[in-house]
Amino acid sequence: MLELSTPVQYVKGVGPRIGEILAGKGIHTVGDLLHYLPFRYEDRLNPRGISELRAGEMATVVGEVRNSGLFRTRRMPIFQLTVGQGRARLRCLWFNATYLQDKFTPGQMIALYGKVEEDPHNRELQIVQPQFEILGDPTDSGENGAEKKAAESLEIGRIVPIYEAIGRLTPRWFRRTIRTALDNLTPDLADPIPAAVRAHLGLISPRAALWNVHWPEPGESFEALQSSRTPAHLRMIFDELFFIELGLELKRREQKAQTGIAFQLDDGVRAAIKKILPFHPTAAQKRVLKEIAADMEKPYPMRRLLQGDVGSGKTIVGFEAAIIAIENGCQVALMAPTEILAQQHYFSARRILENAGYRIVLLTGSLEADRKREVRRHISQGNAQLVIGTHALLEEKVEFAKLGLVIVDEQHRFGVLQRLKLMKKPAEGEERSRASLAARGDGVRASATSAPAEPDVLVMTATPIPRTLALTLYGDLDLSVLDELPPGRTPIDTRVGSDEESAKVWKFVRKQVAAGHQAYVVYPVIAENEESELKAAVKMYRDLSGAIFKDLKVGLLHGRLDSELKDQVMRMFQRGELNILVATTVIEVGVDVP
Repeated sequence: MLELSTPVQYVKGVGPRIGEILAGKGIHTVGDLLHYLPFRYEDRLNPRGISELRAGEMATVVGEVRNSGLFRTRRMPIFQLTVGQGRARLRCLWFNATYLQDKFTPGQMIALYGKVEEDPHNRELQIVQPQFEILGDPTDSGENGAEKKAAESLEIGRIVPIYEAIGRLTPRWFRRTIRTALDNLTPDLADPIPAAVRAHLGLISPRAALWNVHWPEPGESFEALQSSRTPAHLRMIFDELFFIELGLELKRREQKAQTGIAFQLDDGVRAAIKKILPFHPTAAQKRVLKEIAADMEKPYPMRRLLQGDVGSGKTIVGFEAAIIAIENGCQVALMAPTEILAQQHYFSARRILENAGYRIVLLTGSLEADRKREVRRHISQGNAQLVIGTHALLEEKVEFAKLGLVIVDEQHRFGVLQRLKLMKKPAEGEERSRASLAARGDGVRASATSAPAEPDVLVMTATPIPRTLALTLYGDLDLSVLDELPPGRTPIDTRVGSDEESAKVWKFVRKQVAAGHQAYVVYPVIAENEESELKAAVKMYRDLSGAIFKDLKVGLLHGRLDSELKDQVMRMFQRGELNILVATTVIEVGVDVP
């Protein structure tokens, strides 16, 4: 018997060579194969009479082979088969199908499935490229030979699963192979879901789910199958989400077992926060800061996601959290996905925090080498209290004296590993220090000291994520939501228009510019390519500045511009010297414009 952990090559009909092909798609075991699910189903129940067929419908037909033959045209050979039911006849065609030449003999019973079409020349019905299965030969004894084979068929008389092909492995191959695997699967399939949960939710067994998702029971709703809402699908969906959430919960417990920094939130820290506030915070900002501060007081590392619309005040909340860490003698790293946003945070931080005596530095990839070395020295010596930067913060040369808080802005732009690398900076620095001391013979053993405290992490996003989805995707993070805009903020009005309505859009833009406003025109790609139908920002800039808005001042901003030019364009737009800014998604990440 097969177990779910059995290598897939041991399924009958697979073997080592096909096993390698399957491995290329991540199918290594019997369990992987059985979780290669149909992407749709075809209803091949109830074979139709030829006289009942109508052009345009998908139909299953069982008939007797009358004649067949190959005829050649200038373009390709075409194989033609005629099947009959009494006096009714149906023609079937296959292109380039010389391999079918000796396949059929008159009198055979055959099942066909395909789309019924009308021949444009003689108006007769035909099926082009049908799937077929031979049910019986004229020599088969009795009437039940073909009927028995039809009842056992995997191709007709049932709802048939359709799989995505992998190379030469066709959907039909997957049907046969998966059926073989299911037939030989051990009956003692363990159920990892607790019995109380199964009973409460009415979940079917894993074995029944695997059978029914591939081979639905007679009477199963075809609509439920197509929408993946059958009991079998629901069981498999539940399993997947259950183990995702279980993994996230285990990850949360691991995090709470790690050594963190228990920050003190005393009157001095509260006074320092109030001192830097440029405006009265909203109720949502107060609530969120309270949640963050409560996390930072705990002895294990904070892992929190802060979600809020553009303009909701995420940045000032991030600065308040930074004050808590700095006032406790720690450094703070704020990582942004683009240099434009990093520079904006840097200027905002200087405006809000520098007057209170906090030392702030900017580290980006475009800084000159001498300036980079100087900034890294300030960071490693602990002179820099708030370090703002891009991916440059992840470089090995960047060492923190005492990193206590990591803030990641627009976290969806960073991979999990990038976040993790910045979080592990204190451990890397301590390991290098211990290695250096050991090399000098200072008597310090690397294994003798305890693991360094991990910094708290606050990740921020303006991407609207429904709460249930956020808890699913980021279940290892606690969630805070800024659901209130500061007074005076205008609600955002979102509308969708097609390319055919572009004239109306440009008319609206011109009207807004005439009223003293500015406009962004955003395109997700920089250069056109064959794989994308999206318009390129560069081409649109030429079209808008050269024709549609040639009387207005139009700018262009994208990630491939050098740092100085990016900064110049952004400053011009901020000062109102440009009416329209054509940009890629570098401006998606909260660039401030009055």
